[in-house]
Amino acid sequence: MNNPFHLQDLFVFLGCAATGCGFAWLLYGKTRHLSKGLKWGMSTLRAIVMTLVLWLIFAPLIKSISYVLEKPLILIGQDNSLSVGHTSAKGFNAREYQQDLQDLAKTLSEKYDVRVYHFSDSVKNGFDFSNKGKWTDVSALTGKLNDEFINRNVGAVILATDGIFNKGGSPLSDLDKLKAPVYTIALGDTVPRKDVLVANINYNNLVYLDHEFTAEVQVQAFESKGEKTVLSVFENGKKIQEQTISVTSNVFVKDLSLKLKAAKLGAQKYTISLTKLSNEVSELNNSRTFVVDVIDNRQKILLAAASPHPDIAALKQAIEANKYFEVKVALDQELNQLNPIDYGLIIFYQLPALQSGALPLLKKVQSMKIPLWFIAGAQTDITSFNQVQKLVQLDPPGGNVKEVFAVLNPEMAAFNLEESSKKAIGTYDPLLSPSLKTQLNGPASTILYQKSGRSENTVPLLFFMNTNGLRTAYLMGEGIWRWRLADAKNQQPEIFSRLMTGVVQYLSIKDNKNKFRVYPVKKSFEENENVLFNAELYNDSQQAVTGPDVSIQLKNEQGKAYQFVFSKLTQAYQLDAGMLPPGMYTYTAQCSYDHKKYTEKGSFYVNAILAEFQQSMANHQILYTLSTSSGGKMYLPQDIKSLLKEVEKNEKIKTLSYEDRNYQELINFKWLFVLLLVLLTAEWMIRKRNGLQ
Repeated sequence: MNNPFHLQDLFVFLGCAATGCGFAWLLYGKTRHLSKGLKWGMSTLRAIVMTLVLWLIFAPLIKSISYVLEKPLILIGQDNSLSVGHTSAKGFNAREYQQDLQDLAKTLSEKYDVRVYHFSDSVKNGFDFSNKGKWTDVSALTGKLNDEFINRNVGAVILATDGIFNKGGSPLSDLDKLKAPVYTIALGDTVPRKDVLVANINYNNLVYLDHEFTAEVQVQAFESKGEKTVLSVFENGKKIQEQTISVTSNVFVKDLSLKLKAAKLGAQKYTISLTKLSNEVSELNNSRTFVVDVIDNRQKILLAAASPHPDIAALKQAIEANKYFEVKVALDQELNQLNPIDYGLIIFYQLPALQSGALPLLKKVQSMKIPLWFIAGAQTDITSFNQVQKLVQLDPPGGNVKEVFAVLNPEMAAFNLEESSKKAIGTYDPLLSPSLKTQLNGPASTILYQKSGRSENTVPLLFFMNTNGLRTAYLMGEGIWRWRLADAKNQQPEIFSRLMTGVVQYLSIKDNKNKFRVYPVKKSFEENENVLFNAELYNDSQQAVTGPDVSIQLKNEQGKAYQFVFSKLTQAYQLDAGMLPPGMYTYTAQCSYDHKKYTEKGSFYVNAILAEFQQSMANHQILYTLSTSSGGKMYLPQDIKSLLKEVEKNEKIKTLSYEDRNYQELINFKWLFVLLLVLLTAEWMIRKRNGLQ
């Protein structure tokens, strides 16, 4: 504690002391029957008591200063990806490297605050030398370090990796934010080895039946001059093309355009394969598989509006992110020139509007079996809105708009969103919604509820209604362009797109006699991605039921079966089958209801992630740049002990002392009350003994 009082506190104390002495003189100054010593003693007691009481009344602040020592942070990141375990330099001893790295962390922890992480396609605490990561995303590590340790006493960053970063951005700018030297441990081998690989395939994942499409294939070869390899194309396991490729240099690149024909509907698997060379470093990258979805035609969607609005562009871009859909935007008088039957879905944006010629189109589609989506806002003509459709009635007509926030309904299975996506939706800007009473004439499946102020209510914001198997969607608010903008700012544009395309897909499911529907959320999944399914069961009245159990069997190409049971939600079923090995899968789902057995079949594909095998040569140049640009150094695995000495002798890595100032009121010191009580008791006893009142 240092300098607890200011100069002004001293003057206050002296004033209190003077006043206390004045009170003591008034009380005992003219008391003649007391001895001189007793008079001075009692006066002193009273002066002290009054001084303390007055000082407590003025309640000065006592300043205390303490010093907190913060050890330097040493942050260690260890690459746990497949490429590190797949290729190593000549003479590299994996066990010795692992032990040396662990000893480095242990020795440094005696003097510094050491934090250890391993990274690949994710970042976790501690060491892990299993080398099973499917990607090397160093930006995820640097992002985590910046989030947790920026503006902290970071002494050094130690990065053990081969420099093959195949996901995320460059770590150069991110590590600069920590303002600490980066010491790199260069793993892997920079010597080129014999290898031939399918480096890349560009293709359209959505093609039309009986149409030809092109797959652009890039073949690369290293240290293989004079060799020959055979490229084969397989369609669903059957060879359909073959050609021989001659390697003419040690760094060889060849681009090929393969013409393929979509002869069957549904998911079709194609494999591009190269024959193995002698003494090739790896054959895992000699083949790649891709899946295309063959359809009859893209579904056309009409986006109708009275006038331009930012929501229209945001909605069009979000829907067309799914290549199954083609959006046509039509405004005002142009609407009456269109034939509604040409479209599989019509979106009425703030139609009918206060001033618009869209009423003929609205009346025309009433008699057609076309799914509709109404989006209401400030320009919606409420009276006409209540007339052109009867499922939702807004009362009373007219009125103003209000701001409402979106709250996700967790029970809606048709929209499988990750937890981060659900949280993002909860932070979206409010929409402008008609400030009217909403009456629903029938059951609704709600995606988003309205939230006004602090209280959440049960008024739906985005919801579906079903009439005789024909679905209609409603969004009671405008301003969704801000949602897309928020996603772009947070670098998550897929959240808004998934939400909007989810609505379109849900509306586009045509009514069929099969009351049991099971489908994966998409046709193709990545190897490190959870496989998700939805299921719906309807009774004869087209009402969703969730009473019976729904089971599903997934079977891979080798015949291995996986059994699952769906989870029940309020109006549907949902399944998270977890991560599955790569390959083509078929599924058979079953349930029994009302003495009938229902079965649904289909297929999907799990892509193998081969990014770690696409590059066998380590990139030590980027590690050298990382180190030198930050004031660190690059070391080889056998020189880890030298790295330890370098860190220990770095004078910039030192403990920092932070001053912590704290202010307390004098009244919080309890011992002062004890002192006052003792002094007052002593004075009272002396006065009583000497006959004073």
